[in-house]
Amino acid sequence: MPYDVEKSDEQWQAELSPEEYHVLREAGTERPGSSPLEHLDDRPYVYQCRGCGAELFRSETKFDARCGWPAFYAPLAEDRVEYVEDRTLGQVRTEVRCGRCGSHLGHVFTGEGFPTPTDQRYCINGVALRRVDAPTSDA
Repeated sequence: MPYDVEKSDEQWQAELSPEEYHVLREAGTERPGSSPLEHLDDRPYVYQCRGCGAELFRSETKFDARCGWPAFYAPLAEDRVEYVEDRTLGQVRTEVRCGRCGSHLGHVFTGEGFPTPTDQRYCINGVALRRVDAPTSDA
């Protein structure tokens, strides 16, 4: 699938740390509990793709799933992410990728019983995200 942001492996490796490259470009997983982004936010934030800067999630949809990774119950908009069937590890899962650059973000799970509006858990690698202050409205 063509993406708005396309780079060679050499360009990605030059721009990302080895851990970021492994997660974003090789569909790796960061160690559980290693992300400072796992914990709930005390202010409004936007979570961007570390690979391309696309805005993917907001702190309003973040929740404490106690799973070892940042968890959200919905992306900012459905066109911001791409879903790919993942049959690694001997099971069927749904991989979540950035819709703008195709970077691996994590997986989405449904029906786990979390008290969220969507009954979904977007289990996202913190290293795949950049947290920035959400824009404020002057209304």
